Amino acid sequence: MRTQVAIIGAGPSGLLLGQLLHKAGIDNIIVERQSGEYVLGRIRAGILEQITTDLLREVGVGQRLDAEGTVHHSIELVFAGTRHAIDVHGLTNGKVVTAYGQTELTRDLMEARSAAALPTVYEAANVEVLGYDGNNPKVRYQKDGQTHEIECDFIAGCDGFHGVCRASVPKGAITEFEKVYPFGWLGVLADVPPVSPHAIVYANSERGFALCSMRSPTRSRYYVQCPLDDKVEDWSDQRFWDELRLRLDPEMASRVITGPTIEKSIAPLRSFVAEPMRFGRMFLAGDAAHIVPPTGAKGLNLAASDVKYLSGAFIEYYQEKSSAGIDTYSERCLRRVWKAERFSWWLTSLMHRFPDTAGFGQKIQEAELDYVVNSESMSRSLAENYVGLPLNFGAR
Repeated sequence: MRTQVAIIGAGPSGLLLGQLLHKAGIDNIIVERQSGEYVLGRIRAGILEQITTDLLREVGVGQRLDAEGTVHHSIELVFAGTRHAIDVHGLTNGKVVTAYGQTELTRDLMEARSAAALPTVYEAANVEVLGYDGNNPKVRYQKDGQTHEIECDFIAGCDGFHGVCRASVPKGAITEFEKVYPFGWLGVLADVPPVSPHAIVYANSERGFALCSMRSPTRSRYYVQCPLDDKVEDWSDQRFWDELRLRLDPEMASRVITGPTIEKSIAPLRSFVAEPMRFGRMFLAGDAAHIVPPTGAKGLNLAASDVKYLSGAFIEYYQEKSSAGIDTYSERCLRRVWKAERFSWWLTSLMHRFPDTAGFGQKIQEAELDYVVNSESMSRSLAENYVGLPLNFGAR
């Protein structure tokens, strides 16, 4: 087989890249080691920046997003037992974020790809990326007991943190930066009305962090900070709801509607960046190159901006015979990545209970939060980062 761009990974970044390239008339094949059902079964966050929603509309999959997504104009910060609103919409000249589950976004992209009859290989075993440091890259995999090979011009590594693309880069050619946080998030999904239909709620308490968000008017996503060695089995539904209430202000706690959880999991938190994001004719995008703590809702949105840069670079290469976008891809992405890493680290550090946070540390967090909500410039900085910085922010 031959194609122009071989995309490894059928998650949101790979599917979105495929649609952008297809719209520009650039051939692409997606190779995914899991089944389509497995990919759809992954429950992930779903707070979308304007850049991400614009891209989805650009590739023609914005109909259900516009019909079912919930626009958020503000966020609420809870600390010292009180709640404070940050008018994100007003502080950013009308920008918003939209709640739309990653599972639904992935489904929309899958269905669009299927409707266009674009080639996607699921359940590809032993995927290898070869020759990307030369002029003839190849992707080799096994399927149904046979070995297959795809010749291509470029390889796009959209295969996640544990994927084959970054793992195939020689150790000396890549630098990895990582920070591991000493706690996790216990997250639940429940078919109950959200505690706040208009905002995402971040809570700092002496018991630890909590977050309340909505997926729809009848489905909510809640999180509480927990020790890394906790097990899901340790947390009954009743224990979770009781703990969540204890971390909110009293008025909001009284409005929490409980019900059976339909998904419950514990996720560790880490910050991770791999540099560079280009290796010859192979390019990393999304979680293959960087991980952010979910506190800032940046993971999926960073993947979308990577894909926007990468699709533009490929379009420029094929339509204008220019390699300028390809040559600057890594630099442009990393400039944005590190700003998102900084924001996610800052918000994580501000809202969570750390081993040394008790007492003095807790009071320092509360003092900074008080400054954030009472200083227009600090509130604006939070809002600007939350809705997503412009793609060309800080460009030189």
